[in-house]
Amino acid sequence: MFLVPAGTPGVSVGPKDAKMGQEGAWTADVTFDAVRVPASALVGGAEEAGYRAAMFSLARGRVHIAALAVGCAQRALDESVAYAAASTQGGVPIGDYQLVQAMLADQYTGVAAGRAIARSAAAAWDSGADRKVAPSAAKLFCTEMAGRVADLAVQVHGGTGYMREVPVERIYRDVRLLRLYEGTSEIQRLIIGGSLIRGQRAARP
Repeated sequence: MFLVPAGTPGVSVGPKDAKMGQEGAWTADVTFDAVRVPASALVGGAEEAGYRAAMFSLARGRVHIAALAVGCAQRALDESVAYAAASTQGGVPIGDYQLVQAMLADQYTGVAAGRAIARSAAAAWDSGADRKVAPSAAKLFCTEMAGRVADLAVQVHGGTGYMREVPVERIYRDVRLLRLYEGTSEIQRLIIGGSLIRGQRAARP
């Protein structure tokens, strides 16, 4: 892994990516054309140091993404409760209808469970007790949960939730990426499942 200054000859940055969501995160293609860097640009001063640091950061980042997902889901829940309490249908607040209450209950339960597993994973990381399976499990659960909660938020809002000026529409688009970066949900399942099997084999006498 090399640290290459953006102004190095041969380095060019493309236009801002047009993404489904997360407009605040500016991303673009970076092209290297016959770029030369000195040996001092090698991160950590050794060929494998940078890779190890990247893998370490990636695992820790999964705890961060889990917490971020919980925050997004909490906002979606808050918006849903506020809308259900204020919006009326036939002169009755839609929050009085049991099917709407059921959706709010599912959202709340998901957020509560996500917050618990994210905090547990963070504690396991800080103590060093688990820096592999717990972060993956937290990211998998919380990002999938955030997607479900955001979807329910749009459903609670009805047609209004499909409009760009409504917060839940943006949340719905933004949280979709959470299941992709820092390792997709499928990768997290492989990490968790593989670790469980290896642990069981290692425990055999």
